[in-house]
Amino acid sequence: MSEVTVHLLRHGEVFNPDGVLYGRLPEFHLSERGRAMAVMVAEHFAALKNDGAAPVYLVASPLTRAQETAQPTAEALGLEIVTDPRIIEAENHFEGMKVNKAELLKPKHWPYFVNPLRPSWGEAYAAQAQRMLEAARDARRRAFEIGGDGAQAIMVSHQLPIWSTRRSAEGKNLWHDPRNRECTLASLTSLTFNGEDIVDVVYSEPAAALLPGASTTPGA
Repeated sequence: MSEVTVHLLRHGEVFNPDGVLYGRLPEFHLSERGRAMAVMVAEHFAALKNDGAAPVYLVASPLTRAQETAQPTAEALGLEIVTDPRIIEAENHFEGMKVNKAELLKPKHWPYFVNPLRPSWGEAYAAQAQRMLEAARDARRRAFEIGGDGAQAIMVSHQLPIWSTRRSAEGKNLWHDPRNRECTLASLTSLTFNGEDIVDVVYSEPAAALLPGASTTPGA
């Protein structure tokens, strides 16, 4: 069976001075730190390639912050950015709002807290994992067509869809405490496929040096 790795790359820090949950809103660009994170990730993949790895396929969410994160990697590896709407950010009722205790206590939001395990305030975790895994398997197949056994694909996406995908791949419950997500800005959640089956999940932070002081807006 062929072995292919699909790296799920979370975008870099976003310029968000108002601290809103930006979700799928357009025109949220990377901050200066976020652009530096994207460059560090590109350098990481370039070093892997120099060491004999074969990152041959690059996919990104259609949102601005994902496209901007992908660009330095595209340039470093000489790859085209393929846009895939299946790896977009999760839908969220609180999009565009400052998510704080005062906002959450407003009665108009209470109906959205009926089922936190789904969750009822946004796209179901299971739906996120399903669309992401479909996209990852398609990326695996395309990478194998291009690079053969040992090829790698990169998918630039968002924290919650990536985390839901990881928990699904590891056979864990999809509901979770958002404060415990292991998916920092510009991090990699790498899925190793043997044929169509995921046989390993590895997490890494190639831009770890830039994380201190970075934005921690919930759901970003």
